[in-house]
Amino acid sequence: MNKLYTCFVLLFLVSTYAFSQSNNSEYVNVFIGTGSIDNQSLSGSNFPGATYPFGMVQLSPDTKENPEDPCSGYDYKDTTIVGFSHTHLNGTGVADLFDFLFMPYAGERKWFPGDSINKGYSSTFKHKNESGHPGYYSVLLDDYNIKAELTATEHCGMHRYSFPENKPYNLIVDLFHSVDKKRPYWSCKIISSQIRIINNNTIEGYRIVTGWARLRKVYFRAEFSRPFSSDFIKARGNIFENIDIGNDIDLKLNLVFNENNNQPLIVKVGLSSVCQEGAKENLEQEINDFDFDRISSIAESKWNEELSCIDIEATDVQKRIFYTGLYHAFIQPNNIADKNGNYINQNFEVCKAPDGVHYSTFSLWDTYRAAHPLYTLVQKKRDADFINSMLRQYKNYGYLPIWQLWGEETYCMIGNHAIPVIVDAYFKGLEGVDWNLAYDAVKSSSTTSHKNSTFDLLNKYGYFPENLQTQSVSLTLEIAYNDWCTAQFAKALGKNEDYDFFIKRSENYKNLFDKSIGFFRAKDNAGKWIEPFDPLKYGGNGGYPFTEGNGWQYLWYVPHNVYKFIDLMGGKDKFSKKLDEFFTLEAKPEDVNGNASGFIGQYAHGNEPSQQIIYFYNYINEPWKTQFYASKVMNEQYTDSPSGYSGNEDCGQMSAWYILSSMGFYPVNPANGIYCIGSPQLAKAVIHNGNGKDFIIIANNTNSKNIYIQSAKLNGKQYDKSYITHKDIMYGGTLEFTMGDKPNKEWGMGIIPEQN
Repeated sequence: MNKLYTCFVLLFLVSTYAFSQSNNSEYVNVFIGTGSIDNQSLSGSNFPGATYPFGMVQLSPDTKENPEDPCSGYDYKDTTIVGFSHTHLNGTGVADLFDFLFMPYAGERKWFPGDSINKGYSSTFKHKNESGHPGYYSVLLDDYNIKAELTATEHCGMHRYSFPENKPYNLIVDLFHSVDKKRPYWSCKIISSQIRIINNNTIEGYRIVTGWARLRKVYFRAEFSRPFSSDFIKARGNIFENIDIGNDIDLKLNLVFNENNNQPLIVKVGLSSVCQEGAKENLEQEINDFDFDRISSIAESKWNEELSCIDIEATDVQKRIFYTGLYHAFIQPNNIADKNGNYINQNFEVCKAPDGVHYSTFSLWDTYRAAHPLYTLVQKKRDADFINSMLRQYKNYGYLPIWQLWGEETYCMIGNHAIPVIVDAYFKGLEGVDWNLAYDAVKSSSTTSHKNSTFDLLNKYGYFPENLQTQSVSLTLEIAYNDWCTAQFAKALGKNEDYDFFIKRSENYKNLFDKSIGFFRAKDNAGKWIEPFDPLKYGGNGGYPFTEGNGWQYLWYVPHNVYKFIDLMGGKDKFSKKLDEFFTLEAKPEDVNGNASGFIGQYAHGNEPSQQIIYFYNYINEPWKTQFYASKVMNEQYTDSPSGYSGNEDCGQMSAWYILSSMGFYPVNPANGIYCIGSPQLAKAVIHNGNGKDFIIIANNTNSKNIYIQSAKLNGKQYDKSYITHKDIMYGGTLEFTMGDKPNKEWGMGIIPEQN
């Protein structure tokens, strides 16, 4: 009787525990952001394939022979798949990777992917026969009636191909497939590649490729659930049958499977950025059998674990947007170290990470704004690991990453935005970082000249002269913010001389403000304004004072000195009128930078320079305008369709903006621990801080019309501030809003501090 009672209690506890677990991955729609549909301008450049949280492998279909745009390699509008490659970027503005394309097919041997002349081994497909969820992707290849399924671990991909008949089938392994090799920037070239036939169940190889990352060496090992009966290697323009090794820059392997094709063919593929043995060991440790369903289940379970950091009550559409966003934010940065902790440093030396991981894919110009502040809330341990990985670049280069891919610095974009990431983490008390080393890295990154950070010019002129340094206005403004962060770090560590130097340099933005017209604009090295000046004209990534934006969008880039900037503009009234004009001025030049989209007046949500501006109304006691525009962006520019984002998703930044804003707050200054309150969209959100103190946000009566805050309570007491601090969230408690359809212009008054 006692044993029976004990079993009953254990069964009850287990069932109760299982019931209480969040299954948030069910709301992830992996096709959000994979391409515009119905002539919509929204996109995202996301891939739909299988990946593991922060993992090296992104096993996904490529719909283009030479992927370039979208940068993910997959466009929802396409109807043809050329194969499944193992590495992809998530929502970036530049394409790269696409390593080791596999593609099954039926019929005679084929060597070329699809094009208008030669169909090759590609296949048409239909979205009705395509599905996916975190860690899993499936599609029916119509031309061969082959069902392809994909799943992934941290360093490995797994394929399952189900054939319609028990007859011979082929599998192509293409080492030439890559980004468009004819593009004029960050040109791609296969330097070398090799395939070795180990036995009739195993192959391995590598390739060395240039591209956005200047030089990548990638290794793979593939094992098959049953033997292939023959193999053909295309190398040096010739076909070689049943040889052990092939070397070429245009290398393809064709495997033929003659027997037992009434059963699915399982392929498991291990990757390494270090060596061939690393690929083998990664595969042995992560996938030791051919149980596809087990690996897929593990991946989904891991995603559920990661996505359970925040639980929400909301509409189904909001849940799909929110959890897909969280999923996108957790795809990268990517751990490129092997299971044993080995990685290749910037000098192409094999090193071992003491913490066992080494992260890369740091899209810092984007992600410092909201993605990294989100990590400090729900990925504290990993955020410390990210910082430790960044510090390794400092040890090799003398400065922190700007845009790092596959462990290499690309120098894409501007500013030194690893600095606010590190300073933010320091003040939020993240553990596991040598903060003295971190300060050395921050200071060195602020004083050691490198590409687009010519500090000798800045120190001499107090700004970057456009005739000596292109993108001068954007650089002056962004580095002024970086300097404010460095100054605060120095002050906290008692480095007073450094504080005085950097706090003074953090006000350099004033040197490019033209009070006569009310805009930041470029000067030359003689101190003269560069003529002509048009605040509507866009710049790209060089040859113009503004980076991926115009004078209107960069007017507001003083996130660290908002009140001083308001005074510089002539006071709150003038600031308010200028801000209103910004959101209502529809005029555009003929040539608008391709990254700019999601327009509300001059506000362009589809690219990052605009994204904090909505929350500036809180600083002039007009928070209802912040509430209006935040709600407008969330309701109009985020969808649960393939046209999910207004612009590139940018490695989780677009998603992080939504995640934080939908809960009701956003960091204007992403390094001061203060979040401006906007318009909470979710009925309820529970942030699991990891310290046993959940923070709960409730928005009573919220809907598409009730977008204005009527009143608020923090832990049961009236709360009239238009901001919340990181410390408030970490302490746990409940922030409760009451929403309505008309502004309450009495709520949210007062001063927002500039340091938590």
